[in-house]
Amino acid sequence: MGRRSWVGAGLGAALAGAVGVGLLVAPAGAAAAPVLPPVSPEDLVSSVIAADAPPLAGEVEVDNALGLPAVPGVPQLANGTSAVRVWSGGDGRGRVALPSADGERTLVSDGTTRWSYDSRERTATRAPAESQDRPDAQDPTTAATQAVATLRQSSTVAVDGTAEVAGRAAYQLVLTPLPTERTLLREVRVAVDAETRLPLQLTVLAQGSGEPALQVGFSEIAYGPQDPALFTFTPPPGTTVQDAPARDGVHPDGDRPGTTVGDGWDRVVVGQVPAPEQGQARPEGAPDLSALGTPVSGPWGTGRVITTAVATIIVTDDGRFAAGAVPQQVLTEALTR
Repeated sequence: MGRRSWVGAGLGAALAGAVGVGLLVAPAGAAAAPVLPPVSPEDLVSSVIAADAPPLAGEVEVDNALGLPAVPGVPQLANGTSAVRVWSGGDGRGRVALPSADGERTLVSDGTTRWSYDSRERTATRAPAESQDRPDAQDPTTAATQAVATLRQSSTVAVDGTAEVAGRAAYQLVLTPLPTERTLLREVRVAVDAETRLPLQLTVLAQGSGEPALQVGFSEIAYGPQDPALFTFTPPPGTTVQDAPARDGVHPDGDRPGTTVGDGWDRVVVGQVPAPEQGQARPEGAPDLSALGTPVSGPWGTGRVITTAVATIIVTDDGRFAAGAVPQQVLTEALTR
């Protein structure tokens, strides 16, 4: 992970880490609900986790209503609506194109090596296939499957009718946190393709709100073989290439990625802000969070807390962060462990 992106991992993990997903998806459209054979929640969950994803291509619409403050250097958290193109070739091969106002981030995996390319910065990060920085983890199919697998043991699970998503008939799977779970989230709804049993959409709702906090979903999807050239990547001339974190959890430059505390709905991501290089106030490219949030203190020390309806983030003065879809007290406990 580059120094520019450390806070992206921390803030993004406030949601993605909490529910085990990379993208959160919501129902689209008001098409008539298709008539499908009844299925039990347990059988639907099992079939989602066991499903093999066929090759596919599609467009995903992202509607971010998180209300997070603007953070320089973290364009992926910008509020508003955007579109993402995804391709999956099976056998670990995938491609995701995330356009921005001044460039595009491209994630590519050939099943052995995974690449993340930023056209604006002209940088490319290379990782082995075993790395958690996977292109296929950025599409709704993989993201929602991870959510179901992560939350099933700490949720009440139900099937709430059917829906049509991107032209596909789907079951609506609903996961509600058990009363013992300390979370800001109210429920997760997954639209499951009735034929392939692949998740097409997922909705995350916060406590006290009827509107999705973050919406991402296939607006179109087509199953079938994809051009093998989509899943290869050669860095363009002039690109700076760097290696992703080593598998032992230590980055090549000595920084350590975030780790998780707890499980289920109240999972928290805790990490260390990269140490500043000599003569620098903070790592090059890392945003200044000193003006964000409000001052806070606890047994762990002092820092600032950033809160939204669906996430809480604490950044400490001594260079740590904790983030999750949880109340502030849960972060405090994680920091003091």
